[in-house]
Amino acid sequence: MKVMLVNGSPNKKGSTYTALKQIQDTLREEEIDSEIYQIGHKDIRGCIDCRKCSELGKCVFDDEVNSFVEKAEEFDGFIFGGPVYYGNVNPTLTNFMTRVFFSSFFGGKRIFRLKPAAAVASARRAGTMTAIDTINRFFTWGEMPIISSNYWNVIYGNNADEALQDIEGLRTMTVLARNMAWFLKIKELSIKEGIELPEVTK
Repeated sequence: MKVMLVNGSPNKKGSTYTALKQIQDTLREEEIDSEIYQIGHKDIRGCIDCRKCSELGKCVFDDEVNSFVEKAEEFDGFIFGGPVYYGNVNPTLTNFMTRVFFSSFFGGKRIFRLKPAAAVASARRAGTMTAIDTINRFFTWGEMPIISSNYWNVIYGNNADEALQDIEGLRTMTVLARNMAWFLKIKELSIKEGIELPEVTK
């Protein structure tokens, strides 16, 4: 079982990374493999609703989005994390997620269906709730069970050093990782016991 941890921050090892790294370390303790996928400074343009993905099977803009979709098929769970910009999650991550979910769905790939997912937001002070709500909307549209923690999945700090001082935030990420691991193990066991996933409704 493998979990993809998507870092939507332009800072490779900032506050968002700190949260995702805490999750990754805990997943490792639970014997779940994971990978941190860094979007970084890549120029991710927004979706233009051209619907070419329904013809091509992929986004018409052949960039990071298409390579991610191919890679994502191998993973069993997803956590998308991003920093707060002006009270919401940063535009690079929303552009990325919009095109990933839209093009894969209309391109005929249900790669996210019934795979567990979680949203993580980092901020200096405010905007984390709006950011998490924004990310979660992709999951509910994509038939993805949402994994929660014992608090909202947020970490506070303007940089990695400050985020490491947010003890409650780090603990929240630990609980989130354990809940993700539990869900994945239960899902795997259920399938082994003959409880199949629901049929796709067209």
